[in-house]
Amino acid sequence: MAQTRVDDYFRITVVDDVTGRGVPLVELKTVNNIRYYTDSAGVVAFYEPGFMERQVFFHVRSHGYEFPEDGFGFRGKRLHVQAGGEAVLSIKRLNIAQRLYRITGAGIYRDSRLLGDDCPIDEPLLNADVLGSDSVVTTTYRGKLFWIWGDTNRPSYPLGNFHVPGATSKLPGQGGLDPRRGVNLEYFVAEDGFAKPLAKMPGTGPTWINALITLGSGDRERLYASYVKVQPPLTVYERGLASFDDVAQEFVKQTQFEMESPLYPAGHAFLHRDQGVEYVYFGNPFPLTRVPATAEQLSDLSEYETYTCLKQGSRSSQLEIERTDSGPSYAWRRNTIPFTPKLQAELIQAGKMRADEGLFQMKDENGNAITIHSGSVNWNEYRRRWIMIGLQSFGTSPLGELWYAESENLVGPWREARKIVSHDAYSFYNPKHHPVLDQDNGRIIFFEGTYTNMFSGNPDETPRYNYNQLMYSLDLSDPRLQP
Repeated sequence: MAQTRVDDYFRITVVDDVTGRGVPLVELKTVNNIRYYTDSAGVVAFYEPGFMERQVFFHVRSHGYEFPEDGFGFRGKRLHVQAGGEAVLSIKRLNIAQRLYRITGAGIYRDSRLLGDDCPIDEPLLNADVLGSDSVVTTTYRGKLFWIWGDTNRPSYPLGNFHVPGATSKLPGQGGLDPRRGVNLEYFVAEDGFAKPLAKMPGTGPTWINALITLGSGDRERLYASYVKVQPPLTVYERGLASFDDVAQEFVKQTQFEMESPLYPAGHAFLHRDQGVEYVYFGNPFPLTRVPATAEQLSDLSEYETYTCLKQGSRSSQLEIERTDSGPSYAWRRNTIPFTPKLQAELIQAGKMRADEGLFQMKDENGNAITIHSGSVNWNEYRRRWIMIGLQSFGTSPLGELWYAESENLVGPWREARKIVSHDAYSFYNPKHHPVLDQDNGRIIFFEGTYTNMFSGNPDETPRYNYNQLMYSLDLSDPRLQP
């Protein structure tokens, strides 16, 4: 069989109708259900024997975007497909946020390479044998962005890395790419070329890591993370603190925590100073747990405190609200279970507090309540507020809708929210804003999430994209974000 040449392909580029940028993850489907998906440049290299040199109709669709209907209600376009030819399709963005590119997995720029195009990243086809990776946590460590993911797939077998892959990337302005173009990931790699397990803690089952944080400065910088050991069906049976060994290039167990402790490091971590004390705050997304930012106190769960209206020492079996004449008394308290949206809902339902007394009061522009499942919170200099990128629990898709919200205070309350990303029966969970990548004093922010059919009820898995990380940008000057 003759090898397909660059000139044999028909190039189809799908672009954002406002920005003109190529749109990744657009499905082009023929009448007989042959499906193609645009790569991170918004490109499809089409070559189908029997379909060349003729008119071919392509249905066009993508999460958060919309192609115009024809007279029969079909959203698509008939193209004259010919070798060496090309077509540009313009698609309307419904999302406020803009989809930029895929960060992980194989074939990020597959079609672009088939067409002979230059690509912005060093490894556009397959990096460290990584086909797909679960949720991300990041921090800046020793002058680079340090990336950690969850379970990771490989080409050679259905079971891959279940003990934490990781990578670094150079920062923008310090040798790294402009985040509008991409991220050059330099994976920690094992001898077989696959992404190395960075946290193979003793015990059965996978190891997961989160709450990644850097303490100290210069030569005294140390990288810490919370680890958990997991057994079926996703049950955490051990948790503790790990630190990164720069020589071995792996995390080592430092402290094992008591499982009965109500407070422990989890979620996304950041540093913030309050009343002269620097703390590590933890949240997913609400940063309502903290500890003074020293290695000793990070290891000591008795030093942790949570922002709550519950009486100190409260547990899920005994919930009492600390009150004053003006209502619930919120304060930082130790040895108390964290205050969460689920807990607040239980207290309201039990008649122990009113809805307007809670910290979580997020509503959309029509006054409908929004329950946030996960996400991240960071200070934004442009808005001069704390901002949240949050995943809605059971919105129009079960775990596929992302919202933006602001608060003048780190602890909330969070009220007005605006939907920025939507998916049609697909998950996009555990979103993470990367403040180190912000541009124009924080006006443009960048965030990613895990694109997967898991928990969505949708049996279809998008080729190449499923179970991978997608990067978006958001312009905080967009008037649609304002209350």
